[in-house]
Amino acid sequence: MTGKVFVAGAGTMGNGIAQVFATAGHDVFLMDTDENFVKRGVETVGKNLDRMVKKGTITQQDRDAAVGRIKGVTSIDSAAECDLMVEAVFENLELKRNMFKDFDAIMPKNAILASNTSSQSITQIAAATARPDKVIGMHFFNPVPLMKLIEIIKGYLTSEETCAAIRDLSIKLGKTPIVANDYPGFATTRLIMVMINESVFALWEGVASAEDIDTGMKLGMNHPMGPLALADLIGVDVCLNVMERLYSGYNDPKYRPCPLLKKMVDAGLLGRKTSKGFYSYDS
Repeated sequence: MTGKVFVAGAGTMGNGIAQVFATAGHDVFLMDTDENFVKRGVETVGKNLDRMVKKGTITQQDRDAAVGRIKGVTSIDSAAECDLMVEAVFENLELKRNMFKDFDAIMPKNAILASNTSSQSITQIAAATARPDKVIGMHFFNPVPLMKLIEIIKGYLTSEETCAAIRDLSIKLGKTPIVANDYPGFATTRLIMVMINESVFALWEGVASAEDIDTGMKLGMNHPMGPLALADLIGVDVCLNVMERLYSGYNDPKYRPCPLLKKMVDAGLLGRKTSKGFYSYDS
């Protein structure tokens, strides 16, 4: 790899991914459709690195060098000089397929196209390109700079060479990779969403309060965050969307979304982003 990486999407996940690559020495193009989104993404990286300087995790010189490696853009043209693209946009299959088709047309033939998706089919995304063997899932976790895991997802036609390259790259980024095959929810999303959904069922059925369910999982199971608080952080609407994908993908009633999830989404109680979900948050 030449070291140049194109990150599509400058939101929470995209700017975190850009930060990780830049601090590891890669030149990064961080793209979004709006100049303000791009500016905000680059500024977020700078603020995150400022906190690391204050904690003594990195030096001011390293901070400045990392920020200097990130260039904000609003078009995909710069992808023509990159050998890796990581997509981190909204979880919509057609949006991703269209983006991958566009990147496939402009990027070098040997470039790898990766998606940060936590639920969409890598195989279906890859089918929109002429290089399905070089399309792969590279699922980072939030907050990207702090979370050590990268879940690598192999599409049906992803080559072993591509998988090995992304596994090696993940290690060089200071992450720990795991490999999953392309089934609905992969490994991590499938497991965590089933736990969240079952926790919502327990609340809905009156088994225990939200606070007691979360406290039980934190203190009894050593989870850093309770499942209902995690649902608020992820977004109740996102949780519902993933459960519906699992339900349709496996055609198994054990993945049936809890009706309470649907009611909350209908009511606009989406978690932290709306200041109210299973808990209330200050605006």
